[in-house]
Amino acid sequence: MFTAADHAHMTQALRLAERGLYTTTPNPRVGCVIVKDEQVVGEGWHERAGLAHAEVNALQQAGESARGATVYVTLEPCSHHGRTPPCVDALIAAGVARVVFAMPDPNLKVNGLKALEAQGIKVESGLMAAQARELNIGFVSRMERGRPWVRCKMAASLDGGTALSNGVSQWITSEPARLDVQRWRARSCAILTGVGTLLADDPQMTVRAFEIGRQPLRVIVDSHLRTPPAAKMLQGGALIVCATLDEAQASALSEKGAEILVLPNPQGKVDLDALMRELATRGINELHVEGGSQLNGVLLELGLIDELLLYMAPVLLGGETRGMFDAPVLTEMAQRSALNIRELTHIGQDIRIRARFNESAG
Repeated sequence: MFTAADHAHMTQALRLAERGLYTTTPNPRVGCVIVKDEQVVGEGWHERAGLAHAEVNALQQAGESARGATVYVTLEPCSHHGRTPPCVDALIAAGVARVVFAMPDPNLKVNGLKALEAQGIKVESGLMAAQARELNIGFVSRMERGRPWVRCKMAASLDGGTALSNGVSQWITSEPARLDVQRWRARSCAILTGVGTLLADDPQMTVRAFEIGRQPLRVIVDSHLRTPPAAKMLQGGALIVCATLDEAQASALSEKGAEILVLPNPQGKVDLDALMRELATRGINELHVEGGSQLNGVLLELGLIDELLLYMAPVLLGGETRGMFDAPVLTEMAQRSALNIRELTHIGQDIRIRARFNESAG
């Protein structure tokens, strides 16, 4: 049975983990608090892949006070060598008496629990597990399902329009909403769009509002390799995924820093299922989608969208407008896609709706 103090210390560990929200990819976000004689003696979080893990940072702060202490960590301590040594070795060497972790690490290489118990350290898990899982939902998805957590962002009017009939879509939502989108981009490992959006808007698809020390990988779904070499998305590099390869065009795009990946499906389009698996092998935890209705529709039909991030503006576009999804027409109500609304938030004058298709996945 966990005490109120246990909950308080794990809450602080989760707050520390959030400090790595934008920077730890492809690693999980992890926080750690060390307590001795009811006093916090060490705190730490994982800041960036390749740097020390949360437990090591907290142990360094605690020093000799770690001996006989309780360690609260948001994820099971690792027991394998990666870019850094195993955290369980550091905990054992420090002489801690008890380790409480929120959730098991979905990476089966970890298995820190057995290593700690073998040294006589009391280990408990499950404290605030749901919160810890939510913080690392993309990492969990990649480990357990072999694909990223896919978050699809859309901006629409109250009557469901995402653009005028002539394609003009800038700007439906307000500046505060667009700034909020920058934060969701920043926490993502990659940003995905389709060639239709690229040709219509020539977007950058970068994080520009604040500095996070990296840019998410930019991915373009372009079945027939129509991306212009002068496209802004290629500045700084991008991954272009096509179904048919034009050698001359591919060479021109490669010269601009693009990587070309050929992943055809039997219909002559990009195999999006295969793309998700490929992105997982590249360490992509959270995939942020900003595409048009055609790409959104295919992702929806294939069941590849986990979460919607919908910004609704208090405007009406009226008439013939472009919708959110270009998907097959339904003939029965039983075919509709059920959503679970997780959050309704005012962002300036707009409303942000965060909803999920498949709660069991997250």
